[in-house]
Amino acid sequence: MTVNVAAISAENEQQIPRQPWLHELRVAVNGNVTALSAPSGDMGAVVAGSYVATGAQGVYVDDRRAVSVLTVQLGDEVPVPVADASSGERSDFLSSARQLGNPGADPTVEVRRARTVTAQGITEVVDVVSRADEVVETDLVLRLGGDGSPISVVKSGAAPSALLPGTPLAGGEAAGADRAGTQSPGGLSGVSGVSGVTWSDEWHRTDVTFDPAPTSLVVGAPGGASVATFHLVVAPGQTSSVVATVVASRLRRSSFAASSGADRVDWSEISIDSVDRRLEPTVTSGLNDLRHLLLTDPEEPSAIFAAAGTPWYLTLFGRDSLWAARMALPFGTDLAAGTLRALARRQGTSFDADRAEEPGKMPHELRRTTFVDPTAGIDLPPVYYGTIDATPLWITLLRDAWKWGLADREVEALLPNLQAAVRWLTQFAAPDADGLLKYLDTSGKGLANQGWKDSGDAMRWRDGHVADAPIALCEAQAYAVEAAGAAAELLTHFNLDGPDELRNYADQMRTRFRDRFWVGSGRERYVGLAVDGAGRTIDGLGSNMGHVLGTGTLNAEEVDRIAATLTSPALLSRYGISTLARDNAGFNPIGYHTGSIWTHDTAICAWGLAREGKRDEATKVAQSLLSSAEAFDYRWPELYAGAGVLDRPVPYPASCRPQAWSAASAAVLISVALGFEPDAPAGRLTLRPARPAAYGQMTVRGLRFAGRSFGVRCAPDGSTELLDAPDDVEIVIE
Repeated sequence: MTVNVAAISAENEQQIPRQPWLHELRVAVNGNVTALSAPSGDMGAVVAGSYVATGAQGVYVDDRRAVSVLTVQLGDEVPVPVADASSGERSDFLSSARQLGNPGADPTVEVRRARTVTAQGITEVVDVVSRADEVVETDLVLRLGGDGSPISVVKSGAAPSALLPGTPLAGGEAAGADRAGTQSPGGLSGVSGVSGVTWSDEWHRTDVTFDPAPTSLVVGAPGGASVATFHLVVAPGQTSSVVATVVASRLRRSSFAASSGADRVDWSEISIDSVDRRLEPTVTSGLNDLRHLLLTDPEEPSAIFAAAGTPWYLTLFGRDSLWAARMALPFGTDLAAGTLRALARRQGTSFDADRAEEPGKMPHELRRTTFVDPTAGIDLPPVYYGTIDATPLWITLLRDAWKWGLADREVEALLPNLQAAVRWLTQFAAPDADGLLKYLDTSGKGLANQGWKDSGDAMRWRDGHVADAPIALCEAQAYAVEAAGAAAELLTHFNLDGPDELRNYADQMRTRFRDRFWVGSGRERYVGLAVDGAGRTIDGLGSNMGHVLGTGTLNAEEVDRIAATLTSPALLSRYGISTLARDNAGFNPIGYHTGSIWTHDTAICAWGLAREGKRDEATKVAQSLLSSAEAFDYRWPELYAGAGVLDRPVPYPASCRPQAWSAASAAVLISVALGFEPDAPAGRLTLRPARPAAYGQMTVRGLRFAGRSFGVRCAPDGSTELLDAPDDVEIVIE
C-alpha cells in the first residue's frame, strides 16, 4: 500500500491550528496599520483553485485583517522575486518577468512594487520597467480580497479561508461612505464608472481604488478574489505604473481606537557617523521602526506611545511601551510623556481578579476588543492588568523623564497617579509576609507568568524543571528598589509626604534581595531567577540578573559578580546574552525564554553595566548587539537564537518584527557609549564616555536635553567634544 505522507501531513495541519510563523515575511508598519507579505510582495495563495489567506500575511487595520489576498501577475506568469527591503512604513520588492522581453539569460523586464503603509491602509505602486529591445505588451493582473479576521484568530492559526463578498466601487464614491453589509453581485463589472472594489466586515469597510482604471474588473471572481486587469504597453526604456490604494474606514468605535502617531515626533535632526559602519544603519533603522510603531491615545490624541510590536501587539503594553520610552529619552521626552499619561489614565482603581486589577496598578495591555487565544488558554478583557513590573517601571520612567527635562507642570499633573502607584507597590504588590513582589493568575485565563519572561515555561530550575507559582522575580524586586528611590526623589522635590518611608522600603527590599536571591558559593555565586511558591530560590542561571544592574540594589562586590557572570560564555555569545544559561537542562537556543536572545534584554544588560561603571563589559555586550543587527539587515527581531544552531543568529519563527523595545535598543547603544547622567531640574547633564570609545570615532547629532538639541564627537580614545552646545544648560564631560 502506498501512503501519501504529504497529504496526511497537510490534513493534520488543517486539523491542528498552529500560530503562524513570521520570520520569512516582509513587514511594514504605521501605527495601527501593518502589512505582511511573502518576499515577493504577494499576500495569499491559491489552494484548490481558490485564493485564500496564507498564515499571517495581510494588511491589518485596528487588529483586523482588512486585506488577506493581494497578488501580482503579468499575464499568466508570476514574477520571480529577486530582492526586497523593508523599514518603517515602507516595503519595496524587485522581481523579474522572465517570460517577457529579450530572449536569453539577462532579465529585461522588471516588476517593482513600492508599498507604503498609510493612515487606515496602504498605497501600492506597481511599476513594470522594460529594458527590452522591442515594445512589451502584457496584462498586469491584481487579485485581492479580505477576510476581516481578528488578529487573535489569525494568531491562533484558526482563521477562516473564505473571503468577504465584494462589490464594485463606483467612480468618485467617497471612501468611508456608509455601505456596510452590501453583498457582491459577482461577475464582470464594466469598468466605465467603476474605480475599484469594496467589502465590509463588522468593524471596517475596505475600499480599493486604482489609478489608472483597470481594463477589466471581475468582482467576486471564481476562486473568491476580485481580479483587476490592466493592459500595459511598455516602450523600450520606459515604465508603466498602476497604483492601488487601500483604505479601511471604521464603521464602529472600538474600546481603544488608537491611530498612528508617527508624525507626532520629529527625529529628523538625529544623525550618526561612526568608523564602525554598523552603528549608523542600526540606529537609523531602529528609530525609524520605533517612530512608525507610535500610536496616539484616543482619549488624548496629542499623547503618543509605542505599540509593542507587529503584528500581534500593535497596542499599548505596559512594560514594553515603558521600556521603549525610557530607552529613547536621549532623543526627547515626548514619547515618555505620552506613555506615562496613557497608562495613568487607565490606572487600576478596584480589585478585579478577571482583569488582574488592583488600585494603583498600571495595566499590562489594552486591546480594541476581548483577546481570545484558545490554543494558549487565554481570554483577556480589553484592559488587562496582569503584570508585576509595569507599575514600578512607570514610577521610574516618570523620574527619568523629569531628569531629562519633562516640565514640572507635566510631572505635577501625574503626582496623584504616582501616589496611587506607590500605594500599590508598598501595600498590594507583595501579598505575603516575606515582602517580595510576586504574582499568581487566579482567573485561570490570564498569564501564568507576569514578568517580561511571560511564557509558561520561562522559570526553570538548573535541572530544567519548571518552577511552581507564585513567582517572585529577581528583577521585579530590583525594579521596586529603583522605583522607591525615584518616587522618594519626586515626592521630596514636590514637597509631598512619604519620601522617608520609601527610602526605608528600598533599604528593606535590598536586604530581602541579598538574603533571598543569591545562590551558589565562592566564585560560583550568582543571582537566581526568582523565588518559587514554596519560598525556594530558583537556581536557574539567566539574563534576569542583568536587569538588577543600575537600580541601586547591589553593592560594588555584587556588581562585579553579576558583570562577570553576564559576560561569561555561559550567557554571552557573539550575538547577545541568552535568556537561560547553556548548561541548564532546559536550554533551547530557539526557545521563547529558555535560551533565546532578546534584543531588548541584552540592551538592558549593556545599559545596566554602563550605569554601574562597568564600561568595558558594557561595550562588549553592545558590540554583540551590533553583530546581531548586521546579521538581520539592521532590523532586529523580537528574539533570536544566537548559539547552538548556526554560525549566525537565527530568528525565532514567530518573532514580532519590528518590535518596540527591540527597535529602541538602538538608542541604548548611544547611552552605553556616552554614559548620560541627566539632571534637568539642576540644569546639568553629565557625560561619562567609554574610554576607549565604544565604537571608535563617532559623531552623534540630534541628542536632546531639557528641550535643547546638541551633538557630540568622540575620538577613538574616548575623548569627547560638544557640538552646538546650548547656552542655558550645563553639559559636562567627565
